Order: sequence, then structure tokens, then C-alpha cells
Amino acid sequence: MDYARQQRDPTKHAIGIVFVVGMHLLLIWALLSGLGKAVVEVIKKPLSATIVEEIKAPPPPPPPPKKIELPKPAPPQETYVPPPDVPVTTTQAPVITAITQAPPPPEPYVIAPPVVAPPAPPAPKPAIRKNPKRTSGADLEYPRAAIRAGVERGMVIARVLIDEKGNVTDVQILQSDPPKVFDRVVIDGVKEWKYSAEGDKYVAEIEVVFQLK
Repeated sequence: MDYARQQRDPTKHAIGIVFVVGMHLLLIWALLSGLGKAVVEVIKKPLSATIVEEIKAPPPPPPPPKKIELPKPAPPQETYVPPPDVPVTTTQAPVITAITQAPPPPEPYVIAPPVVAPPAPPAPKPAIRKNPKRTSGADLEYPRAAIRAGVERGMVIARVLIDEKGNVTDVQILQSDPPKVFDRVVIDGVKEWKYSAEGDKYVAEIEVVFQLK
């Protein structure tokens, strides 16, 4: 059975009504029988009220006693005792007299002459002069033997010894092309040549070129 059906049940409503009516009847009976008077008498009695004093908190403890600082005694004053008079003996230091000599007069300032560097020595001449300049002598003729042999050109390198006066004193063939075709013409012709005189003997190396014209 659900809750709505329970609320609509007439049996429960009847029980509640009967209970309420019974309570009213019981209250009326009590008032009529004197129970109500006893209750009224109790209510009429003076009510005695007791005043409960408020519990006071204990007083706070007294503060600790302050320390009384006694003034410090002043330090004893020292009495000034003057020192005894001591006689002062003054000793005079010996005076040393030194004879100072006057400085010598300064020497006269002499200007040194400028240093002149010696001239540089001349560069050494080479041991062998290459093709020195000829001063005199005729050109060499083309040999007839070379013409007959059909040689149209040639070259000879010779070493020549020259004396103090520039004269040729010796001729040596170093290289010839073609070999031995122009050697005799060079030896005989170069000995007639002359070079510049240098006062000393020197060696020259010359190159003679032959060309058939």
C-alpha cells in the first residue's frame, strides 16, 4: 500500500480524534477534582531567588622588586707629586771645521772634428774579363779553306792573356764550331789586337763569330 492510500485510511483518522477527545476530558476532570487548585497554590507561592556571586579572578601577582643600583664609588684621585729637580749639565759638542776646496774650473768644451769615413775601396775586378773592349786591330778575314769546304758560318771562344800595356801575349782556343776550321785565323789575328792598359796583367775571354757574306 502506498503512502497516499495510507493517508486516506479512515481508521487512522478515527483513532486520532478519539485520542484528542480523551485528553480534553482528562484535563477537565483534573480541574474539577482539585488537582487544578493544588497547581494554582504552587504557582501563588513566592519564588525565592538566590543571587550567585560572580567568581572573581585572583589578583595578579605583585611585580618583582626593582634592583636598586647603588652609586659606584668615585676612583681615588691621585695626588700629583712633582719630580725632583735634577741639574742639567750642558756639554758643548766639538766643532769640526773642514776646509772645503773650491771645485776646479770646467775644462773648455772642445768640438771634435767630424769623422770622415774613408772612401770605399773599388770593387775587385773579375779574374776573367768577358769580351773587353778592343782599342785597335783589324777584323779577322773569313778563311778560304772554310769557303772551299762550304762552311758559311762559325764561332770560336778564346782565352786571351793581356799585359800591363794592353798587348795580347797569348791566345788559347776554348771552343770552336765547326772544330779547327777557324782556330788558326783567330790565334794569328787576335795577337795583333790591343786592349786598354790597366797597369796589371789580366785574362780576357772573347767570342769571335764568322759569317760568310
